[in-house]
Amino acid sequence: MVIPTLRSPIVLVHGLLGFNKIQVGGVTFANYFPGVPEMLQAAGNRVLVPSLTPAGGIAHRAKELKDFLAQHVPNEPVHLIAHSLGGLDSRYMISCLGMADKVLTLTTLGTPHRGTSFADWGVGRLARLIRPMLDSIGFNYQAFYDLRRENCAALNAQAPDAQNVRYFSVAGRHDGHLLHPEWLLPYHIVLKHEGENDGVVSVASATYGETLDVWEGDHIRLINWYHPTAHWRGQWKDPAERYGALVRRLADLGF
Repeated sequence: MVIPTLRSPIVLVHGLLGFNKIQVGGVTFANYFPGVPEMLQAAGNRVLVPSLTPAGGIAHRAKELKDFLAQHVPNEPVHLIAHSLGGLDSRYMISCLGMADKVLTLTTLGTPHRGTSFADWGVGRLARLIRPMLDSIGFNYQAFYDLRRENCAALNAQAPDAQNVRYFSVAGRHDGHLLHPEWLLPYHIVLKHEGENDGVVSVASATYGETLDVWEGDHIRLINWYHPTAHWRGQWKDPAERYGALVRRLADLGF
């Protein structure tokens, strides 16, 4: 696939417990969106990847994202491609922090726009088991509370879509067969309460704005994390195919 060059920068926004990249001594060991920035840059696109507080609340991370854009692209609007929690951060920033004129499009990947029942299930257990420890080390874990379904309903009322921003979404879906072990518990909780999902976010919750596609695979397959099972099942695809299609869509719309 030939990937087009957009006129405005692309900003990739990571999700819960995410990062932009992990480096030791100048050597990069991991990227949150492996291979994606390089692939888009090779096509002539300007790509930025901010680093937000891993489990900070939506309002906190949205402010960090706003500050990042003000520092790195102060004079031009951007296209946001956001995974998971990053999509909620982006929506809050656009609608509640006066950034509607700084964003052309927002494409969310596996974002729990209506929350996730796994957060409903897990927050009480988090509070009982490890909240004292997290408080003692000053760890910001507000995101776990923000992702509850009732809190996302409140966010949706607080942050209506900006009229001049185009909103797109991609959901993920896994059938549960040979699902990686870390996704088994949340997958079945969400399946029981919300239906088909990617291991933590339901298709229904991830659908928002103009729905572009449902990608087969678990939650981290949406950001191109490789897993042998996904490759064996034919669910692993070259990022150029998936992300290239997202960028092609924006180019076809005149961006």
